[in-house]
Amino acid sequence: MTTPQALATAGELRGAGLRVTAVRVALLETVRDGDHLGVEAIASGVRDRVGHVSLQAVYDALHALAAAGLIRRLEPAGSPARFEGRVGDNHHHVVCRSCGVVADVDCAVGEAPCLTASDDHGYSIGEAEVIYWGLCPGCATARSS
Repeated sequence: MTTPQALATAGELRGAGLRVTAVRVALLETVRDGDHLGVEAIASGVRDRVGHVSLQAVYDALHALAAAGLIRRLEPAGSPARFEGRVGDNHHHVVCRSCGVVADVDCAVGEAPCLTASDDHGYSIGEAEVIYWGLCPGCATARSS
């Protein structure tokens, strides 16, 4: 049975010029239902929805959806890539140095791109990507104990 969410997702895929497949629909839904998921977690979520799918098919679909702007790839230094469904805005992220949990940070000051480069080298800047690093509340509490 096709859900209203799956029909809407299929429409988004078509609108982005992508072929609608069960894997792409399941992947987009998994990323949007998750919270900055890694590839293994996404593959597991897709398998829960559609059955067997190869890791290569997941990577291929992630690449296509990110290139189409339907999902966003986040690559904190020293961490595996994560993916999120929040696109179309200029938000940032905070990453725990201890456990690796990632959270969204809305742009707090100014207009997009939220930061003004001291020297833009002639570029027309449209977005700034900021990653704040620190300890999440749970890890900070554990360290102080």
